Order: sequence, then structure tokens, then C-alpha cells
Amino acid sequence: MARIIIKKGHNIQISGVPSLDLVNAGQTVSVAYLPEEFRYIKPKLLVNEGDTVKIGTPLFFDKKIPDVKWAALGSGKISAIHYGQRRVIEKIIIVVDKNEETLEHAYYDHQEITNLTNDQVKDQLLSAGMWPLIRQRPFNKIANPRDLPDSIFISCYNSAPLSVDLDVALRNRRSSFQAGITALSKLTEGKVNVVVDENCTSDTFKDLQHAETHLISGPHPAGNVGIQIHNINPLTPRKVIWTVNVQHVVTIGRLFLKGIFDPSLIIAIGGPGVKNPIHLKSRMGASIQSLVTDRLHDVSHRMVSGDVLTGSTVDKDDFIHYYNSAVASIPHSDKRTFLGMLHPGSSKSHYSLTHTYFKFGTSTFPFSTLQNGEERAMLPINTWENVLPMDILPNQLYRAIIANDIEEMEQLGLIECDEEDFALCSFSCPSKIDVGNVIRQGLDMLEAEV
Repeated sequence: MARIIIKKGHNIQISGVPSLDLVNAGQTVSVAYLPEEFRYIKPKLLVNEGDTVKIGTPLFFDKKIPDVKWAALGSGKISAIHYGQRRVIEKIIIVVDKNEETLEHAYYDHQEITNLTNDQVKDQLLSAGMWPLIRQRPFNKIANPRDLPDSIFISCYNSAPLSVDLDVALRNRRSSFQAGITALSKLTEGKVNVVVDENCTSDTFKDLQHAETHLISGPHPAGNVGIQIHNINPLTPRKVIWTVNVQHVVTIGRLFLKGIFDPSLIIAIGGPGVKNPIHLKSRMGASIQSLVTDRLHDVSHRMVSGDVLTGSTVDKDDFIHYYNSAVASIPHSDKRTFLGMLHPGSSKSHYSLTHTYFKFGTSTFPFSTLQNGEERAMLPINTWENVLPMDILPNQLYRAIIANDIEEMEQLGLIECDEEDFALCSFSCPSKIDVGNVIRQGLDMLEAEV
């Protein structure tokens, strides 16, 4: 067991933190896949518009690795398939039936799962269309089932602002969580590393079998799996590590215990634009409309699928993304403070980046979309270094990427990075540089070379 203390970072104090109450969102009218959110794949459809599908029916597969399929998130009729330029599949929408049906697979008890082989676990996940739940580092892409990972990481600490509370998400789900860990342990000759908040009191993470539990404390991004990998089992050029979202471990466990793909998901609805921030029981791919109806203040706002640092802008007609478990509403604003530079620090309605450098106060603030300026000349004054808890030189790495110097990127440790780990660098940057986006550009270049 490792005990990790993260000192660099910052907890952004946004108002509208979801309460710990859990409410059933009811059945969503429709669900959808957005194939473009899956990096480096070439999707090919297995269904047509108008087809009727069950939960778990394969909808499309990756032409690069044909065994990897995506299972339907709802039972009903495929109402629309949207295409972009060059016939790129943008969206697959299913109108959900009132009485849903689910494809069935083999199921086991806990002891039987313990006795399964690597191939049996792999075949079950692939045939159920659930393999995309497993991602790999480097590049944070869907894992290749032909690889043997050095280890598997599960982050059980959500440190990002307005993210789902895992005590709520895993309430009464210990059996499925343990089954998921046991199944995942068959996919590696190394360890399944479960990283838990040191202050967590949930019984779900106690005395887990077939896994090694680590404790972590500190501000965001302590909960990012990339930070945890960096501190426990750092990546090297030839090493592959797999990662799984904590709620998806439960989904995998239910596949083996019940023989079905259960896409249910606990989703946090929060932010200054939400009337009553709360946790909802819904499902993967649910429509945003079904989650936020009658829950938003009557103001202009920006909807975000995912946490506010790394999520994607959506509107009410969109759908929550495959790997997301939060929806946030942030009010729009273009109202600048006159001579704001002369008023450092925070007020009752204004949050200052001073908090990023000096830790004080626990008040929350009604954040808006206002950036207080646009991208400008780069100021290397250690703002990125103050919030990045990695042994990496972000300034030099950024310069290597914009210079397209692949060899320099590798030497500076790009292979250990993901854009979510640099989100606070973007937030705190006085030059308004989207550092995370540049990191992704570098990873894309490096992946193309590989």
C-alpha cells in the first residue's frame, strides 16, 4: 500500500455543489452514442436507421480492431444516425421503449469469477460490447485487447469540481464493485491498483480482494488517475497501463454476476446555474434534457458534460458523453470589472486567481464563463508548475509541442501526460493559454508516430 500526499494543485471553489441526496431521474426518452469522442478509432456500423435493438446489441465496431464493439445503451428503435463530412458517424440515437429488453450473457458467482481465465474474461467483455469501458495509458485511448497491461488503475477519488460523490455512486454496490475488480485482475499479471481518498469513510473500499489499495490526499488533481499512476507506477516508453472509471467497474461486475450490460449511472447535476444541485440515478448516454428539465435557473448558461475543467460544451438536445458522470451549468457572462487588476483577491461575488497561489478561505463562488481576457503573450512565472504535481517541466514541454519536436516531447515526459492533468494549468494561466489542448495535440502527434 502506498500513501500519497499531493501538495501542488488547487480546489476550485464553485458554488452549486451537488447534495448527497440521490433521486431517480426516471426513464430517459432517448440515448445516444457519439463515436467521435472515442480517440483513434474507425467506426463501422452494424445497424441501420429504423432497426430495433435491445440493451447490449452491438451498434458499431472499430475497423482497426474488429473485436471491439459498442453495445446499445437502451432498448428501442434507432431513430437517427447523423453523419458529418466524408460520412463520419457523429451520432447514433435510440428512442427508448417503455418496456426494455436486454441481451443476456453467461453469469457467475464470486467464486466462479475468481476461477475464470484471462481469455474468458476478455471474451465476455468483448462479446457484451463493454470493452470500450477500459482505457489505456499512454494516450488515454481504448485499450487494445491484444495487449497485456503492466497494471490496472482505478481512481476512487473524484477531486474535480462538481464531480459525482463516490460514496453516493457506490452506495449498496460493494458486491458488484468487488466482482468487477476480480474480473479485471484476470486481465493483467500485475496489480489492480485501487486509489482511495485518505478521508473516505465508505465501507465499499475496505478489505478488497484481488487488488492493492492506496491512500491519497491533497487538492485537485489528486483524483486524476494520471497523477496516481505517476506516483505509484510511472509510465515508461514500452509500458502500457489500463484504467477504468470507478462506476464502470460496477458495470463490469454486474455483467459477470447477472449476465447483462446494465448502463445505469449515478450522475451529478451541479453548478451556479442549477436550482437544486443533486445526484440523479440515470444511465450512460442519457439525454441532457431528461437530466436538467425544471432544474435550471432562468438565465443564459453553458451546459457542460463532464467536470467543468475537462468536460465538453453541450446543449439540452445533446447527450451525456460515454465516460462522463456529471453535468454542470455555468452562467454566461461578458461583464468585465472596471480596472479589475487594481482589486486583487476575492469578494462575495468575485473569485480571484490569487486563491491558486495562496490557500485561504473556504467560501464558494458563483463562477461564470467570463475569462477576463483572451490569449496573450506567454508569461513563464511558474503558474503552471504551482498546480501540476508531476515531475515534468510543463513550460518546456509546451514549447516542444508547439515546435513539433517529437523527440524533445518524449524526453520531457509527454508519454505520462494527459490533458486532464494540465486543466488547472489552463485555469491558472495568466496568458489564457489552453495548455491541456496543446498537450492533446502533442499526444496526437506522438500516437501517429507510434
